[in-house]
Amino acid sequence: MLLFYNCCMKKEIAPYVAPPKKKIRLNDYSTTYSGPLDKETGQLELEKLKKSLHTSQEKLYASGTHAVLVIIQAMDAAGKDSAIEHVFSGINPQGCQVHNFKTPTSAEYGHDFLWRHYTALPARGKIGIHNRSHYEYVLVCKVHPEYILNENLPGYTLPDQIDQRFWKNRYESIRNFETHLSANGTAVIKIFLHVSRSEQKQRFLDRINDPEKNWKFAGGDLRERELWDQYQVAYAEAISATTTQTCPWYIVPADKKWYARLIIAKILAETFEKLDLRFPVLGKDEQSALAAYKKELEGENESS
Repeated sequence: MLLFYNCCMKKEIAPYVAPPKKKIRLNDYSTTYSGPLDKETGQLELEKLKKSLHTSQEKLYASGTHAVLVIIQAMDAAGKDSAIEHVFSGINPQGCQVHNFKTPTSAEYGHDFLWRHYTALPARGKIGIHNRSHYEYVLVCKVHPEYILNENLPGYTLPDQIDQRFWKNRYESIRNFETHLSANGTAVIKIFLHVSRSEQKQRFLDRINDPEKNWKFAGGDLRERELWDQYQVAYAEAISATTTQTCPWYIVPADKKWYARLIIAKILAETFEKLDLRFPVLGKDEQSALAAYKKELEGENESS
């Protein structure tokens, strides 16, 4: 499957999965897809994968041995919400929770930066989707280091005090957090929807031009767009520092939404395949009991 992913690279110098312990440059990864697969075929493939994911989710719930945490990060208008909607539309909502993390509340600022994300983790047998995540604390906060001061951390009262050592320690906290989750049965899938600046511009214009999408646009989106280059560096540094063998980052081309959704579904399907989930097999005593229950039900008098 990595060969399928590699077709998205501008230069075939690195795998599609961000390599651990290596610095990446997002410019080395294409934001679009120009291969032989067409949109109609891709959408048909997505529908097939969604059926597979539904079965995998049933096995996940029945086995109760693992949880799946899907983290989706991206620049504004990259398609996070629509990807969640289309990829997970066939999933049983009873076994799946989506958390959209906004600006922390005062209560959340009273805890460490991972606290509110830990409390939103999926239980074994369930899928959790974090639309934005604990990575905001090394992304938007790295572009706006003054936000860190809201955490009221000892020794940090000015933005200038937030140095490279601070970020190195924060990356380490994230790696330890995710390693702990993985060791305890949670498969962590980290997806970066890689959209181009020109495509973001067009999607912003679409939101402005369509009255039904006006609510999706805010003036602040343009202010953040002005910091595009800084965000690209922040993402590259965060991905480089936190991708590991057990919790890798996937850089997904997002200029074509249909293709991004297909790739996400394939990543999920491969993750479930690696988990090798199975429906529980009953022992002899339980099977004998089932046979007795079946006989009892079949012997009922329907007219009584």
